[in-house]
Amino acid sequence: MLTMTESAVTEIRNLTDLPQAPEGSGVRIAADPTAGALTLSLAATPAEDDTVLDTAGARLFLDSSATTMLDDKTLDAVKDPSGEIQFAIAEQST
Repeated sequence: MLTMTESAVTEIRNLTDLPQAPEGSGVRIAADPTAGALTLSLAATPAEDDTVLDTAGARLFLDSSATTMLDDKTLDAVKDPSGEIQFAIAEQST
């Protein structure tokens, strides 16, 4: 199952604690077959077939394809050189 670093948990909570974010919202990761990539977006609620992960109040919604692709991965959040937050996927450490 996908895990989250402390930094990712903090950044997801920062996003969902924004005044414009609905109560119970989370970050949704979905597979985009046309781009051959994953997309990350703020979502008010999970989609019907989403897997919901809640780690210390950070809610993450994964579509079925993303759940399979990220099963043995870790979500991290880091600041890029311009100070913007970037989410990254890494192998889980054993």
